Amino acid sequence: MKTMLSFLLLISIPALISSDFITTEAEQHKGDYANTLSNDLKLARRTLKKRSTEEHVKKGDLEIYGMKIDCKVTSRFAHNVVITRVVNRANESREAFFEMELPKTAFITNFSMTLDEVTYVGAVKEKEVAQQQYKQAVSRGQTAGLVKASGRKMEKFKVSVNIGPTKKVTFELTYEELLKRNLGKYQMNIRVKPQQLVNHFQIDVHIFEPQGIAFLNIDAKFLNNNLTSLVKKTLTGTKGHVSFKPTLEQQRKCPDCHETILDGDFIIGYDVNRDLSAGSVQIVNGYFVHHFAPANLSRIPKNVIFVIDHSGSMSGTKMQQTNEALLKILDDMNPKDYFAIIIFDDTYKTWKNTIFQATPSNVNKAKKFVQTISARGGTNINSPMLEAVRLLDKAHQDKQLPERSVSMIILLTDGDPNTGESNPIKIQQNVKNAASGRYNVYCLGFGYDVKYSFLEKMALENNGVARRIYEDSDAPLQLQGFYDEVANPLLLDIELQYPENAISELTQSNFKQYYDGSEIVVAGKISDDNLESLIAEVLAHTANENLTLKVEVKVSEVENVTQQQQYIFGDFTERLWAYLTIQQFLEKRVSAETNEKKILTDRILELSLKYSFVTPLTSMVVTKPEENKKDSFVADKPSEDDKVPTPQRQFSSLGHQVGLPTAGIAYNVRRPILSYVDSDPHFIISINGQSDAICFNIDGKPGAILNLVTDPYTDFVVNGELIGEKKIENIDKINTYFGKFGIVNNRMDVKVEVSTKMITVFHGEDKTIFPWSATASLTKESFSISIMKERNLTLTMGDDATFVIVLHRVWKNHPLHRDFLGFYTIDSHRLSNMTHGLLGQFYQEVNAEIYNIRPGLDQGKSDATMIVKDHKLRVTRGYQKDYRFDPKRGTNVPCWFVHYNGKGFIDGIPTDYIVSSLFDSLYE
Repeated sequence: MKTMLSFLLLISIPALISSDFITTEAEQHKGDYANTLSNDLKLARRTLKKRSTEEHVKKGDLEIYGMKIDCKVTSRFAHNVVITRVVNRANESREAFFEMELPKTAFITNFSMTLDEVTYVGAVKEKEVAQQQYKQAVSRGQTAGLVKASGRKMEKFKVSVNIGPTKKVTFELTYEELLKRNLGKYQMNIRVKPQQLVNHFQIDVHIFEPQGIAFLNIDAKFLNNNLTSLVKKTLTGTKGHVSFKPTLEQQRKCPDCHETILDGDFIIGYDVNRDLSAGSVQIVNGYFVHHFAPANLSRIPKNVIFVIDHSGSMSGTKMQQTNEALLKILDDMNPKDYFAIIIFDDTYKTWKNTIFQATPSNVNKAKKFVQTISARGGTNINSPMLEAVRLLDKAHQDKQLPERSVSMIILLTDGDPNTGESNPIKIQQNVKNAASGRYNVYCLGFGYDVKYSFLEKMALENNGVARRIYEDSDAPLQLQGFYDEVANPLLLDIELQYPENAISELTQSNFKQYYDGSEIVVAGKISDDNLESLIAEVLAHTANENLTLKVEVKVSEVENVTQQQQYIFGDFTERLWAYLTIQQFLEKRVSAETNEKKILTDRILELSLKYSFVTPLTSMVVTKPEENKKDSFVADKPSEDDKVPTPQRQFSSLGHQVGLPTAGIAYNVRRPILSYVDSDPHFIISINGQSDAICFNIDGKPGAILNLVTDPYTDFVVNGELIGEKKIENIDKINTYFGKFGIVNNRMDVKVEVSTKMITVFHGEDKTIFPWSATASLTKESFSISIMKERNLTLTMGDDATFVIVLHRVWKNHPLHRDFLGFYTIDSHRLSNMTHGLLGQFYQEVNAEIYNIRPGLDQGKSDATMIVKDHKLRVTRGYQKDYRFDPKRGTNVPCWFVHYNGKGFIDGIPTDYIVSSLFDSLYE
């Protein structure tokens, strides 16, 4: 029996700079994909998880008896350890899953499992070596697990292990990251989600900042006002401590229930004391770190060219949200700033053909222009970008702009170039040659279809960054949030200098700008063992003058101060230096030429292996016990283009609201949390947060292939092939089941064929076969498969479209029945509103009303009248089975049964959904 045990953790700081491992996705409002869902789906998701939790509690099998999150932060460098202890109280083996989410900017440094007093420790290896070990494990039918993308700011780490009766397992995960200052603060967001009561639960956060902590705030919205006192906070100068240790009773939602209040974000925000100085320097064990973020400076004017895509793919919500964000950004512009707006489709148009000062009058005129922008045509990126450079060149030549100012180009696009110059490499070269390092280029990729690597390289080659803007309701806030980060330049041409002959291995020390609310961090190695004092000098330009700042620290005194903090890990400066060096080399690698790229790659790999960091070039391999075999799993770090989720679907209503002659029950089938087909075959569409359902049967012939899901927008298809029983006893009633499923995602070039014998994955020309006799996982780019031995398969496409296929085994020599499959839609919110099929048509909103409940034609079953899609139907109260948690017995699901093959409830008739092959689309 499979039991899910999960713990989700997030500690995140919005990143300003993007790389293969630093996602720049605005980065990301509240981080988790669940935060992008509508309130209705959030509620439904909570209902599903509540039911799942209650199932686990009732069965009394896996119990989390201890969970501790221990975070130590020294000078912004965070060292985080998560320990979870689990016991199996059942009288048979159970499979426990350890699952957590961590920041994409973090590096996993260690993972271990302790089972039967034996500890299995992970080892960081070169990615190719690790992948080879992973493939060998899979080929032996053994388990494997991976880290994959999980929303805007997170990567999900997941591993499972079998626990024998009454046995215990301890999971321990360690990861590290440099907290980046964003809009004036550092933020740690710990997502707490144990999904059950925990006997010993504790969050312990220690912060040491030699500059002194200016403020320390905690926000835990899942705690009501009566329970906020459970959070203990102390702040004494340079030290901050936050603890949260609720008892078992304090975790309960109500006195006699088993539901936990621990379900939400535990957010810690802080900043350090600042003044107009050269910053703070810490030294430990021969490595130093220098933090520089001066206060009390006047802002420098900026000159912004907005280059806005209004091609046809921007139509609808994207264009509306872009216009909304531009209006707010224009409102916030400083009167000393200058700006211009270029819009483009297959051609481009410049508003007023020049740059204007952001006076109230000019801003109002620009806002009126923005309100007229509509979407049409193709995508020509090259021409408007070169026009933006030309506008800045001319304005500087004409002395129109302040001499000391920051000039930048902000590109917003949702697609790849397809008209004009369409070669991405050529466009990158053209923009780089034209800008010549004088202007910052910021590239915002709107949505999921844009080729992020193209935008990232173009930005990094021109002193900027790239960000992904997510197609969610908060897209205007994402756009404005990015603008706020670059809205207030305070310094130009910053250079941090150190004693030339005493310092080596220095990270980046020259910066074009410093923006208000951010921070500059430099680290290096002290190569002179006899150095008594370290002098750091900062040279920069302010709005009106040249600035020189200097700080001198005595090596022995600074080392002594840090070493006195017993709870802080002592080698943090060296690890911070390694982290920052790898981070910056990864950025340079994006735009490096072949020879330089190899040098950078070798150096990144060397440091990653030395300091045990899981980076884009390394993986962590853990060998663990599994039914007396040695199994390996690999923890990888996906790159940004590997993380692309499928598009956020738009909502629409199918059917019409119909007035009823008498009072009844109104059902709004809105993006159902669970829809599935199982047994012979029963289709079940959950409603009202899964507390009720509408169901129907389809009578088909063995060999017929039915389309369950077709989404032409995402090019996603699910088909099922019917099989009959071994022996037909009644020619008038042939019982059929699904014996095979075909799943296609043409955008990812992925096909999956699932039969009762095996699972076959086709990815391009690659073919991988898994038997049902093995527990295994496979992750390729933006999809993953997790197989539970002889039980079920979970398939995740893109960010979070999730499906489960349940395997039903019957007695091998049964004279009548065959093995068969069931298909469950767990999450379809990323599919578009064009999705159709026997199940897919119900992924959108359906209005149904039920009234006149009465004694039915079948004894003991009620009948009722349902009005749906302008049809009045007789429906009968009954029960179907949900086999996800119990494949043998199933769980009863109450439903209103629609007769005659779902006539009136489904669009058309069942034969409309027959396709010619397992991988055909409904529309082919």
